[in-house]
Amino acid sequence: MGVKIFAGRASENLAKHIAHAYGQSLGSVKVNVFSDGEFQPSLEETVRGQDVFIVQSTMPPAENLFELLLLIDAAKRASARKIIAVIPYFGFARQDRKDKPRVAIGAKLSANMLIAAGIDRIMTMDLHADQIQGFFEVPVDHLYASTLFLKEIDAFNSENLVIAAPDVGGAKRANSYSKRLNCGLALCHKHRKKANEIAEMTVIGEVSGKDVVIIDDMCDTAGTLTTAADLLIGKGAKSVRAFCTHAVLSGPAYERINNSNLTELIVTDTIPMTQTSDKIRVITVADLFSDVINKLIKNESISSHFVIS
Repeated sequence: MGVKIFAGRASENLAKHIAHAYGQSLGSVKVNVFSDGEFQPSLEETVRGQDVFIVQSTMPPAENLFELLLLIDAAKRASARKIIAVIPYFGFARQDRKDKPRVAIGAKLSANMLIAAGIDRIMTMDLHADQIQGFFEVPVDHLYASTLFLKEIDAFNSENLVIAAPDVGGAKRANSYSKRLNCGLALCHKHRKKANEIAEMTVIGEVSGKDVVIIDDMCDTAGTLTTAADLLIGKGAKSVRAFCTHAVLSGPAYERINNSNLTELIVTDTIPMTQTSDKIRVITVADLFSDVINKLIKNESISSHFVIS
């Protein structure tokens, strides 16, 4: 039984590092693009009887998701033994429920399509909503960037550390960090009038004179993050750093971050950066995913990567 690691175009660089950490080269994929924009990926080496890992984050555009589906179908039709979709960033995860009438549940639809394409397992990181795991009828390995972030926070060696959640939805995640680090907890409560636009925000908890670390699963337009940072500094915080797993960073995100009171934003490479910034530092998840792939093949426990405590 062999292992082959392939990648879609959206995550090719990360996949190369994952494959290298695993001890092999990335499998060859060729994508034929027609003049009208239609594309056809093909696996350029045999996968018959192999365990195939296909790495592709599914951030917009939707072609990234569809390219992953085509690669899965190609592996299935080429007689792969098992097909594992490695999706560092699972797109459409914010559509995990009907929050108003007549809307789709995009996360469930994405899961249905992946199952229909033929995956045997999915490996992902920091889902926007944990319940998305239940949308799949195959095993889900849900990894947490906390295994990387906690080491970084420990390195600050601050005696006045406070963990903050940027909104109510992130309270559980922040509380887990707070317990693990045995430090204080603060909560930023925001009220939105519409998506990506904050009407008002307040802080619950003592942050005066503290080194505050904001924890979140993603940073999109950076509106919430930078508003929280500015508010925390206004409340007397000594410094504000943020750890966000997925660097979506769309629209005015880079400008907001550069002009904010954030000391530093630490993200992972689940989504490739489109710009650079002196305030943004990227840490790789390649070794983490490689280790989980290795343990999966050897049928060893990977539960240590599921929890932050």
